[in-house]
Amino acid sequence: MVPEKNSTSELENVIPQTQETVPVRVLLAEDDRALRRFLEVVLERAGYKVIPAADGLEAMKLALSARIDIVVTDATMPNLSGHEFCRFLRNSQTLAHLPVILLSAQERKDPNENAEQVDAFLAKPVSGEDLVACIEQLLARREVVKEL
Repeated sequence: MVPEKNSTSELENVIPQTQETVPVRVLLAEDDRALRRFLEVVLERAGYKVIPAADGLEAMKLALSARIDIVVTDATMPNLSGHEFCRFLRNSQTLAHLPVILLSAQERKDPNENAEQVDAFLAKPVSGEDLVACIEQLLARREVVKEL
């Protein structure tokens, strides 16, 4: 007996299709190699795919060439500062929607400083738990906005 051609398509309708979830891709721009590696490990353990950059210029190139979902950047870096990188992101039609977390060892005098360029500010030294919690909040906020 030869099976009918339709039998496979009928089975496909009965068997639920599993959808692989793609991990959230985090662009991590930090010039301190040890801190960058620490944060990379923390984020990977939390289930994120990390795209590391050693400075703002490398981060800019990666933002233009890689698919990313959120940005974590140091404020002070060589070649292109985190502030300049944030301005670049916000002025880009294709990247302006990305949530941005700015890390800085310098105290922010004005809480509204760079408010239009970043979604969150974390003071260094930052704990891994605080960074992961901040990322989760920003991603959840983005999902709520998408649903509206």
